[in-house]
Amino acid sequence: MNTLTVQTLDTRIGKLDLELGVPTSETAAKLYDEMDLQRAVQCYLWGLPTVAMEEMKQGVQRDTGVRNGDMAIFEGYRNVSVILTPNLVTPYILALIDLAETGPVVVDYPAGMTAGALIDWWDRPITDLGVPGPEKGQGAKFLFVGPGQQAPQADGYRVFRSGTFNTCFFYRVLETDPVKAQALRTAVRIYPFSQRDDPPPTRVLAPKAEAEHRVQTHPRGLAYWERLAQALSPEPVEDRDRFFAAMLKPLGIEKGKPFNPDERQKKILTDAALVGEAMAKASAFEKRIEGYRYRSDAHWDYVIPPWYAVEQDVENSTQFEERTALFYEAIGMSAGSIPTTPGIGQSYLAAYRDAKGHAFDGGETYRLHVPPNVPANQFWSVTLYEVDTRCLIQNKEQIADCSSRGDLVKNADGSVDLYLAPTAPKGMEKNWIPTVPGKAWFTYIRFYGPLQPLFDASWALPDIEKLN
Repeated sequence: MNTLTVQTLDTRIGKLDLELGVPTSETAAKLYDEMDLQRAVQCYLWGLPTVAMEEMKQGVQRDTGVRNGDMAIFEGYRNVSVILTPNLVTPYILALIDLAETGPVVVDYPAGMTAGALIDWWDRPITDLGVPGPEKGQGAKFLFVGPGQQAPQADGYRVFRSGTFNTCFFYRVLETDPVKAQALRTAVRIYPFSQRDDPPPTRVLAPKAEAEHRVQTHPRGLAYWERLAQALSPEPVEDRDRFFAAMLKPLGIEKGKPFNPDERQKKILTDAALVGEAMAKASAFEKRIEGYRYRSDAHWDYVIPPWYAVEQDVENSTQFEERTALFYEAIGMSAGSIPTTPGIGQSYLAAYRDAKGHAFDGGETYRLHVPPNVPANQFWSVTLYEVDTRCLIQNKEQIADCSSRGDLVKNADGSVDLYLAPTAPKGMEKNWIPTVPGKAWFTYIRFYGPLQPLFDASWALPDIEKLN
């Protein structure tokens, strides 16, 4: 090669040689590696919602033994610890429904104080159920239809179509009467529409005593891509996702073909998962989009801002970075998570930094002052999560939350001081969530039945303070 005809470009990925403007073979290979890495990083961020759904599915099946349409109940510190950013006050009751296997499915949902949703494999709510649902807590028969399936002609059903075959149905029991609450835990019936005349009983299972209890967080490294390939395999490709499907092909993920990456692809995918997760952490923990901060006087962010679109699509675009922030740390979207009517649904605020803007150190002592008149019609709770897993903080006391339903020590004005620390201040054990030295954490405060002072941000929640 005549060196006089070679032009060298000095770029952020190193020197690139072009012969008469044409990349040399070595440069082309370098550019393709970089192209595939950049594409893989963006595909990592794009895939976060469905990878979380697939990981959850496999974890629930592994730990409980559920089959298509069975109900699973997760409650108590140990069992709930596997779920992404859960609460500990109400149990999680869910079912995995594969519409490709069953055809249209009926969910016979009871009347009562509950809140739930059916979501597709991209974590988009198909409909809410219970108090925030269209039946407003009065109970109904819902009929769910998969992609390309014909909706049966039948009276007495509320019919909804899912954009994916795999779906997840979940609900929480909000009833405070223990007898009514217990009945609602097992009152849902799920069965194929084809068996409506003689529906089989719905099994209700809990995690087995010998369950592995592996956290359902996004897997790292090559395992992330294995889960993504599994999630995408049975589902149709939507128009908005066709470019991502094209970018995955050079990386070894293609519909109708097994995922068997070569060594080059493995290296790129492994590197992309590392960079992609770091970018997801930035999106979640250091949000750059305006409108996430609850108030300007403290470091509390909306987990789901009031303007978030639950279907993820808005005029002329999709909320790509917004959904990255949400689904890196959470799972299970519902329209009730963005309430518009005071007293119905639930709202969440998150704190990732203390009053001075520093991340929370598990070896230090912090205080959260919760002012009186918390704007929650039902109850409020504060829960701590480990930064590494986004699951419940793991401590020997098996305490991860404090709730207004608990026996908290209150101040004279009705406010509450919570202590987030390795050891409890004397006399404040009921208001204490144990932290672990060497483990970073963040926190959510949940408002069940949020009220107007939360909607208009007139209720102030101060920063979490580090105590000397």
